[in-house]
Amino acid sequence: MNGSRRFKRVPGMVFGALIAWVSSGAAVPGGVAAGAKPPATRADNVTEVIHGTTIVDPYRWLEDQKSPETRGWIDAQNAYAHSFLDPLPFRESITKRLTELMKIDQIGMPFERGGRYFLQKRSADQDLWVIYMRESLGGEDRVLVDPDTLSADHTRSVGIYDVSLDGKLLAYYVREGGEDEVAVRFLDIDSGRQLAENLPKGSFFGVSITSDKSGFYYSKHVNEIGSRVYYHAMGTDPAGDPMIFGEGYGPDKGIDCRITDDGRYLGIVVFYGSAGQKSEIYYKDLVADGPITALVNDIDARFEPDSGGDIVFMNTDWNAPNGRILAIDLDNPSRENWREIVPERKDAVIEGFSIAGGKIFVNYMENVSSKVRVFEADGTYLREISFPTLGTVGGVSGHWASNEAFFVFTSFHIPTTIYRYDVATGEQQVWARLKVSVDTDQIEVEQVWYASKDGTKIPMFLVHRKGLERNGNNPTLLTGYGGFDVSLTPYFQASAIPWIERGGILAMPSLRGGGEFGEDWHRAGMLDRKQNVYDDFIAAAEWLIAQKYTTSSRLAISGGSNGGLLVGAVMTQRPELFKAVVCSYPLLDMIRYHQFLVAKFWVPEYGSSEDPDQFKVLLAYSPYHNVKKDVKYPATLLITGDADTRVAPLHARKMAALLQARTGGPAPILLLYDTRAGHSGGKPVSKVIEDETDEMSFLCWQLGMK
Repeated sequence: MNGSRRFKRVPGMVFGALIAWVSSGAAVPGGVAAGAKPPATRADNVTEVIHGTTIVDPYRWLEDQKSPETRGWIDAQNAYAHSFLDPLPFRESITKRLTELMKIDQIGMPFERGGRYFLQKRSADQDLWVIYMRESLGGEDRVLVDPDTLSADHTRSVGIYDVSLDGKLLAYYVREGGEDEVAVRFLDIDSGRQLAENLPKGSFFGVSITSDKSGFYYSKHVNEIGSRVYYHAMGTDPAGDPMIFGEGYGPDKGIDCRITDDGRYLGIVVFYGSAGQKSEIYYKDLVADGPITALVNDIDARFEPDSGGDIVFMNTDWNAPNGRILAIDLDNPSRENWREIVPERKDAVIEGFSIAGGKIFVNYMENVSSKVRVFEADGTYLREISFPTLGTVGGVSGHWASNEAFFVFTSFHIPTTIYRYDVATGEQQVWARLKVSVDTDQIEVEQVWYASKDGTKIPMFLVHRKGLERNGNNPTLLTGYGGFDVSLTPYFQASAIPWIERGGILAMPSLRGGGEFGEDWHRAGMLDRKQNVYDDFIAAAEWLIAQKYTTSSRLAISGGSNGGLLVGAVMTQRPELFKAVVCSYPLLDMIRYHQFLVAKFWVPEYGSSEDPDQFKVLLAYSPYHNVKKDVKYPATLLITGDADTRVAPLHARKMAALLQARTGGPAPILLLYDTRAGHSGGKPVSKVIEDETDEMSFLCWQLGMK
């Protein structure tokens, strides 16, 4: 689950849980007794009546993450899981291949400030991404911040928040483990001196440095209060920073702030809920020290702004479910003067847009593949950016006043490639490409369509080795998300390659609840329509079996975050359909989810049990409340960690205990619980390889792969 659609990223899913080693498919790996039982778990059976319905929660005590009893239980669960996973054969081979694929030189997309270029890189011999600066695009890299020096166990990662317009002041964050919360620090780039300026660890939506470097604006979110925008003057105590915006907004809303590229305006975006179905836009003229003024705060629609000089461009679904681009002149911003410059298309969805070189780059999604079209500022169509195959484009990055832009292209079988783009001529050239030891010519990508339960046609990507035989017996991993307007599009994931190389199929349907076909598609899978998402996923599994790609005994499912809720729901609804499940950082108790961490952000998407009608919907699919006694559930690996400060790890703890107590079959129910890992990434690559070895070994063991 993310902040606003503007900052939408494909969430972490278990593509890593893919590989085709393990010998015989025996029910129990060597070193584990056939009668091994999970640790005993006390049931407290807390009972409450909600809207006239009696709810019994047998493992409420596991919600207390810090209690000695919970900590002892976590240790016992980890030991139990590793007693199965550690003896699995070929773990060394799995690790070796993953190391070949993942310990390689990697580079992120650059951006320019003051003639300097800033980027992040991770060399093959490094665990974490390092922040660099170049004096010119082809110049030598100079290390600005190396996270390897911040912690001996490489659990602190860094990233760029902002760079001043003159390229001399860096704002960056330091993340502990996988926590959402970060600490904000500042570096004087010329001297290499760390400034005394810093913000203590918290949840920040934006940090933006003023053009004269006298201060910065930032938005901070506190779970119990909500988001607020502050101004910090350099050299002062952050504890005294004045709040300039946000009073009265609750924790179910987020607020982001950003200074425009020319340094003149501060833009403020208020987004309602994590998917940002509604947003409000405000601006402040920093040069004139004007008031904070509303551009739009009274329309029930999404608005995503970017600015070019005194013009604000908006991508909005207002009267346009597939999106359109409006232009607003800040010198004349009244609504009757708004201009539509890129109208809505019925055959494509605007996934996002960006501006560079006085042009507008609109990223369309057509049948779940990117198409980027370039327009003049008045909406005149100019050209389309071409790509070698269907895939995904990372947003074009550049400045309104600069002719240079960059973008990223990737697909299942095309390693991530960064292009430099000449806005004036339309010429593009490869600036950097991921060099992976894989023969991608032997990988085939197809897009198929199938009917869901209600007849809705759903597209699905299938990725496999060329020449695959549809014999009804191919090991298959089905993964999905289906929520928060997030679109799952083709992208390269190195850890999926071993699975495909050895005959496995990766299946990824475009479920309702996502943004693949606009806001109508999203709304068809939220609130009281959430069951559509699960029906779409189940129908995908049934289609794969009917079309003889695979069979239930060779079909696994995986999902993380909202995707963890997805696989949790379908495994309780159709346990016989799947052989194995990997459920990562999931929501599973949908009656109490909104009471923890940032989950009030998600009420517009799921609803809340505090509402009687929404309670009935949530109870009907809540995985934790639909585990039945003596049902033969598939082998399940639940994954979470202490540092998940987004989705409370209590969901996975309680679900593991309940499944272990109630399953009527021999398939193992395992919980891997990392005391440092969390939802926001930041893991050293060596730890990623270790974790994915566990996941891959589990799936290969369960699918009986040779």
